[in-house]
Amino acid sequence: MTSNDSMGASQTRKRIGLIGARGYTGAELIRLLAAHPRLELAFVSSRELDGQRVADHVPQFSGALRYENLDAAAAAARGADAVVLALPNGKAAPYVAAIDAQVPRTVIVDLSADHRFDDAWYYGLPELTRARYAGQRRISNPGCYATAMQLALAPLREYLAGMPVCFGVSGYSGTGTTPSDKNDTDKLRDNLMPYQLTGHVHERETSHQLGLAVAFMPHVAAYFRGITLTAHVPLARALADVETLRALYRARYAHEPLLRVLDEAPWVSRIAGQHHVEIGGFALGADGRRAVLVATLDNLLKGAATQALQNLNLALGFAEFEGIPVAVAAALDVRCET
Repeated sequence: MTSNDSMGASQTRKRIGLIGARGYTGAELIRLLAAHPRLELAFVSSRELDGQRVADHVPQFSGALRYENLDAAAAAARGADAVVLALPNGKAAPYVAAIDAQVPRTVIVDLSADHRFDDAWYYGLPELTRARYAGQRRISNPGCYATAMQLALAPLREYLAGMPVCFGVSGYSGTGTTPSDKNDTDKLRDNLMPYQLTGHVHERETSHQLGLAVAFMPHVAAYFRGITLTAHVPLARALADVETLRALYRARYAHEPLLRVLDEAPWVSRIAGQHHVEIGGFALGADGRRAVLVATLDNLLKGAATQALQNLNLALGFAEFEGIPVAVAAALDVRCET
């Protein structure tokens, strides 16, 4: 896209369709789109909420728009500039096929795992893949844990001596709205619930995207939102001290508005409702060849909706962080706070 094209795009409002809006992530994306100066919701599809006003469920949204129950062909026929698929894994294919057949120039951002292993789709973790974006209209949005793991491990990629091991804990919003043990607040009370301790889709996703084997052990806790991830990383050569380790992260993420590098370990309670990632708590084993660090993010925002908005902005020709309520200068100022 030329600079003139970009300027033209920045003056034009683009129409966004959202499929699968009943869940937590769908509601967060509606809030973000409602405040975006260049994007507007064209339609919102939800079988369970069909006919109800969007504003009655998302107070930040104003207007008469109502949820609809749209099948794939009907959604494609709306001719939106971009469609976000916020569907369970395994449900994206009919919508992608209909858009491919009817309006192939429509941008699709898929929030499910259905295309994260498909190299024909752009994998949209901008802090790591932005340089690979070349106008692709099929974008796979990363998983929440996979975002945290990749950002936590990427600066040490060339130092690895073996398999990194990541211990993660998520709030129960990460398990979705379909009732299960993992979002049953009675069962979670005073509890930490492990699940799928090998072969989790985010373990496979992170391993695929980084090109290395990663071990991941997920857990769910009684709080609602946010992820805390502790990464244990064996190193091929010793690092001199913790400041040397921390400096690798400061250098890698120095100009990323949605990433803050801290001295102390970040707290999951401080990341809820925030659009950035925090990485800190750096430690080294006595021999300098075992690094440990902690990453936190809001699973519904940077782990899903905020990242989807970054990808929409890039695909539609807007500034990547437009419409994301983060104080860029403040984020940069505190990335090395003590």
